[in-house]
Amino acid sequence: MPINFLTIGHITHDLTPNGFRFGGTVSFASVTAHRLGWQPGILTRVSPKGLLPEMETAPTAPVDVIAPDGSPLAGIPIHLLPSATSTTFMNIYHDGVRTQVIAELAGPVTPADLPVAWADVPVVLLGPLVRDVPASWTAMFPRALIGVTPQGWMRRWDAAGHVSPTRWDNAASFLHRVDVAVMSREDVDGDEEYIADLARQARILIMTEGWRGATIYMDGASHHVAPRPATEVDPTGAGDVFATAFLLRLAETGDPLVATRFANVAASMSVEAPGLASIPYRAQVDEWLERNP
Repeated sequence: MPINFLTIGHITHDLTPNGFRFGGTVSFASVTAHRLGWQPGILTRVSPKGLLPEMETAPTAPVDVIAPDGSPLAGIPIHLLPSATSTTFMNIYHDGVRTQVIAELAGPVTPADLPVAWADVPVVLLGPLVRDVPASWTAMFPRALIGVTPQGWMRRWDAAGHVSPTRWDNAASFLHRVDVAVMSREDVDGDEEYIADLARQARILIMTEGWRGATIYMDGASHHVAPRPATEVDPTGAGDVFATAFLLRLAETGDPLVATRFANVAASMSVEAPGLASIPYRAQVDEWLERNP
């Protein structure tokens, strides 16, 4: 079956005390789409370590694979670009604040890497993590609904890999072409003037706010959408789950407010267990919304 949701960026190795687990926007986004009943595909540059047990060394040319059973990405088609290394993060949380360190870095994913078979996909999420997805991608899908989670353009790192925030210096190049941009209020340090500037450039801008829900900016107005209460265990990837759920529900309904509420519920469920484990299935989200109209 052809894919109908494409996500572009790095699959990462996120280091934990028990080894690494897969992370990155594309991992959370593709699993979310799959569990919400869509057919996702991933375009990424990553080493095959842990992803494809039968592949001992990195391929020398792009390969099309389907993540095997037992993988957290099981069943998802992946266009794997050659890389000897994977972008590798250490995420350290203290009192809800994340400190990140980049241990290894893979190369960028460029429009020249797009498989012909995926050129007409109807919904696309650009998920840069380390400035790996250039703005030139926004011109590649003229008929698609395109979203971006720009966190990868809002971080910089020193020679030791310690990550710090920065302004989105090429925001205009993305915002003038994409349909939706999703980021957290933490990404901009709550700077309302900066948020207003981004909102003026965007078709739809969404600021996620953790347990406070999300605010959507469109047509010169803002709308706050209340959250679903949740007990947070691991917030990693919640913004990616939100962005994916929003895009897919917007594609289904055409209603940004309905899509925001749906995405709030999906994202809140995703933080209730570590990693990819608690990303909800469509039935779970629909059931909660039916019980809480």
